[in-house]
Amino acid sequence: MSTSGDTRTWTDDQLRQAVADNKSWRAVARAVGLKGTSAGTIRSLQRHTTRLELNTSHFTGQRQWSDPQLRAVMLRATCWADVLAGLGVADIPQNRVRMKGHAVRLGLDCTHLRTTDLPSSASDVFSEPAQPEMLRTAAPALAMAWFAMRGCAVALPVEPQVYDLLVTTAKGIQRVQVKSCARQDSKGHWSVEIGRRPYVLDKSAGKMPYDPDDIDLFFIVLGDGSIYLMPSSVLGGRVRIYAETYAPYRVGDASSLLAAGGDTA
Repeated sequence: MSTSGDTRTWTDDQLRQAVADNKSWRAVARAVGLKGTSAGTIRSLQRHTTRLELNTSHFTGQRQWSDPQLRAVMLRATCWADVLAGLGVADIPQNRVRMKGHAVRLGLDCTHLRTTDLPSSASDVFSEPAQPEMLRTAAPALAMAWFAMRGCAVALPVEPQVYDLLVTTAKGIQRVQVKSCARQDSKGHWSVEIGRRPYVLDKSAGKMPYDPDDIDLFFIVLGDGSIYLMPSSVLGGRVRIYAETYAPYRVGDASSLLAAGGDTA
């Protein structure tokens, strides 16, 4: 059956009754003897409903609540959880998004609704402790942030290189190798490995120094947050250093980021 053109199999009175008795366009279509799965049929029924100025505010479609019910619940709700509970809808992310969408469509005021309860402290936002063993992974990001905060453009090499970063400074582009040391050794020294392993299959091969022609700067971060920036010429020929003996090259502190207990002070 079709409602195209002027050919109809139902009357205006039948449509009025169907709209009054049902809560979805599919149900209306079935009530007047049409297929509720046809988009063209639904559009035609909507057009005639508009012509007849029929009230469809009680329609819910696949919903179990109507637009007027949403309006009423929104007036007394203080958060989205209240809205969903008031309509008997499960409080899951997709339902929240759908509910917000309907509220926007209806032009309802949502400013009085809290998304979530405000955390009482910073620990309620994120309480995972820092993991010293992750310093090696985090060190390049710390280096990038350190340089970026000083107005230096930072880039990562497209292909694996002997350097980790390319940093644009007042002296030109500097090739930076990032090193880290998470813990002091048994004698209390910050013993930092600054050598590299040769590109061989044997992982037991000893480390060798970086060629000074390949690296301009070493960025070193320690487990206590100390940051060192050293020219490669200062470390030429070395594969390990005690960072504390290079105090003049200590340039910063990131201890609040590395606090084991997750402190933010």
